[in-house]
Amino acid sequence: MRKIPFAHTPENFFRLVGKKTITFFEDVGGLAILIKDIFLGLPKALTRFHLIIEQMMTMGVNSIPLVALVSVFTGAVTAVQAVYQISDYVPTRYLGTAVGKAVMIELAPVLTALVVAGRVGAGIAAELGTMKVTEQIDALQTLALDPVEYLVAPRFIAGLIMLPILTIFADSIAIAGGMGISAITLHVSPHTFINGLKAFFKSMDLFSGLFKAFVFGSIISIIGCYQGFKTTGGAEGVGRSTTRAVVLSSVLILIADYIVATILFS
Repeated sequence: MRKIPFAHTPENFFRLVGKKTITFFEDVGGLAILIKDIFLGLPKALTRFHLIIEQMMTMGVNSIPLVALVSVFTGAVTAVQAVYQISDYVPTRYLGTAVGKAVMIELAPVLTALVVAGRVGAGIAAELGTMKVTEQIDALQTLALDPVEYLVAPRFIAGLIMLPILTIFADSIAIAGGMGISAITLHVSPHTFINGLKAFFKSMDLFSGLFKAFVFGSIISIIGCYQGFKTTGGAEGVGRSTTRAVVLSSVLILIADYIVATILFS
């Protein structure tokens, strides 16, 4: 009778499932504790205004070129796809409506958050992970500095502020890109496009996208910091933490997008 390899035995399978389950609940508990510590450290963190400005530059200003590039093509492809889908049923004068609502409600906040998660979330995890494995975070504690208050809270505040601002920027660039491609290749004049955009505009469209961006900003900063703080194993561990931060942030952004949309539009 052929022996079953150890890696595929039922005992080993259940052991692996148990280990993953314990790790999941450890991460949930660790994130809850980190969130609690962040809110307790916010009053003192707000007094270190220079740290917040530095993180706002890193998360927001330095991300503008990448966000602009993604946004302009997002608007362009949205216009092309909208014309393809509605041309047989809806007059093209409503193209601006279709592009504006798709961009403001869904595409701009989600794609901006995913771009920032890949660029900034990975950077946060790598930076804090390197500090963890080189014992710089332990050195802060010996100097009576709370690492959460000094390192995490400024990044959290910057994420809350800069993601909505980047989303407004992405809205503008994406709509401009959609209007430009409409005028150049789809034979819809800017005047017609703008009239369609204004015809069915609701403040809720813009508010919902900004609220999503607010939630996404907190997810990116918290997950990046948490993965950085739990880094072990030297340079290899930093790489693992960076990958986990990007993957987990992206997954949670999409989950949060569904939850927020359900709450706001139900």
